[in-house]
Amino acid sequence: MNRETRATHLLPLMDLAEAQQRQFHLVEVIARHFQGEEMFQRGDVGLHPAEKRPRFTARVEKVLAEVFGAEDAVLVRGAGSGAIRSLLGALLTPGASLFLHRAPVYTTTEETLRLFQLRPVYIDYNDRKEVRQAIKEHPECRLFYIQHARQQPADVYDPGGLIREVRRVRPEMILVTDDNYCVFKVPRIGVELGADYTAFSGFKLLGPEGVGVVVGREANVSEIRRRNYSGGGQVQGWEAMDLLRSLVWAPVSLAVQNKQTDQLCRRLETGEVPGVARVWMSNSQSKNVIVEWKAPVASQVIAASEKYGAAVYPVGAESRYEILPMIYRVSGSFLQARPELAERGIRINPMKAGADTVIRILRQAVAEVSAIF
Repeated sequence: MNRETRATHLLPLMDLAEAQQRQFHLVEVIARHFQGEEMFQRGDVGLHPAEKRPRFTARVEKVLAEVFGAEDAVLVRGAGSGAIRSLLGALLTPGASLFLHRAPVYTTTEETLRLFQLRPVYIDYNDRKEVRQAIKEHPECRLFYIQHARQQPADVYDPGGLIREVRRVRPEMILVTDDNYCVFKVPRIGVELGADYTAFSGFKLLGPEGVGVVVGREANVSEIRRRNYSGGGQVQGWEAMDLLRSLVWAPVSLAVQNKQTDQLCRRLETGEVPGVARVWMSNSQSKNVIVEWKAPVASQVIAASEKYGAAVYPVGAESRYEILPMIYRVSGSFLQARPELAERGIRINPMKAGADTVIRILRQAVAEVSAIF
């Protein structure tokens, strides 16, 4: 097999021991904010006069701020997209400019830019010289927006190094990171690396549907909260408690998933499944395995895989519903760089399965597809 070694620059992820420590730290912080009996409570609803939101929601927000070393945190509706939208709405006025990486932008982020009539200045974050020059030449841009997960195969930039470089050249720059697909996987998220604000989805961390999180400086986090002064717009106390309980399981679960992804890639490289031309790992959204087939059979393999126990489309990309291994199409950003993968490529995330299960499903699917041809 032609072994692919250059496709993507992977983000550093926590191993199992590091993930356990992250879990222990989270529980320690919870124990400082909640008494034992309170953790057995579902949580309240409505605008409590003291907190202007459900009391249990306020307590969970304090936990999250402390866990990530931030001044404040707020829970919002709309999952990760809602968190990004709420944050940019609090930081920028309509028509303002901001820096974005010159790469495909998520559809929902693009819609936020349109709604607020924001004017992106695109620069290549992989080129530090271009970054330095651009932030000097565009004083009208007050905000530097970084997506932590890879947007395209060629991305190699280090988010922490990028944050430090921007701070060195323009210390007053507002730094925002989109940490969807990265929280409790990478050792440190944006705010822990020096960014002012980080937004992410609680749904991608085994939490309830539609809950997003913003952590960062108190002034604008509290502004998000102030603008959401509506009983129906609140993340209710029971939802906040559901999120908190779910987060406890996320670090170790994701570390196990990461290990199985590594094993799956190695086993596919050794030829355990016939018909494979190339295999590599990527951080296109989640860490996953990209398989390129010798023949244009990607869609047939995906369809057959579902019969044998694979999920073939996402719900929340590592939500609580994604238990079965995911075998599905290659991401749009990868297809722009490698159009041939539309017919020959698939993307695999083991989710909560072991590599053995994924190999078994692929073998059965390939046997069925081979019989067709």
